[in-house]
Amino acid sequence: MSKPAAFSHFKVLTFDVVGTLIDFESGVLAAVRRISGKTPAELGDDRIFEPYKRGRDKHYGRSSEAMFHVYRHLAQELDLPADDAACDAFQLSVLRWGPFADSVEALKRLRTKFRLIAMTNADRVALSAYAHALGDPFDDTVCADDTGVAKPNPEFFAYNKGRQSAFGYKQSDILHVAQSQYHDIGIARKLGYKVCWIERRQGIAGFGGTPAVEALTQPDFHFPTLKALADAAIGPAA
Repeated sequence: MSKPAAFSHFKVLTFDVVGTLIDFESGVLAAVRRISGKTPAELGDDRIFEPYKRGRDKHYGRSSEAMFHVYRHLAQELDLPADDAACDAFQLSVLRWGPFADSVEALKRLRTKFRLIAMTNADRVALSAYAHALGDPFDDTVCADDTGVAKPNPEFFAYNKGRQSAFGYKQSDILHVAQSQYHDIGIARKLGYKVCWIERRQGIAGFGGTPAVEALTQPDFHFPTLKALADAAIGPAA
């Protein structure tokens, strides 16, 4: 188990939001099943996630708008209701994806020691909803509307690096915290960042709603939950 001293030289924690702090997989599954009337037995997780990812690849625009079309792609593949009302219901559900059970408390503890930065492929509208659901813990935020690109594009990280340097922080001050090996862990490590993998799917086969990678990147720190990171970096909650 990592000791608080192992984190003592970091001043900034940058976070992937969707998948690390916000439980988008549960949100996607619940919305698709609610709209379609299908049970988990009738429509398994992977049967939903695979067309969801293909739809997101095809419709990669702003998350507060594009998910309407992502759902239509998914629904057409799975022969589910794909009318405008169904697509709109899914789009609205995206803005209501909730935090993991440990996210709010863990972020509150981590903020006592670190500057917290959101780094998300979500757009400003969606990020505002997620930040509010998380208790507005961020000292600064960087989203796809700001950068004009999405992770794993290195330009996303370059934008944030420059932004934080204006506040006096160097790359060596930053620990990047994320769930996605594809969007975050691999590219951040390649760019020279120290990384913390929050393996939200620990013990669950496959990559769920995030793209697969051919090989896992070894992180500097590795925890199954955000609570475990906060326990290691701050100490257990009183």
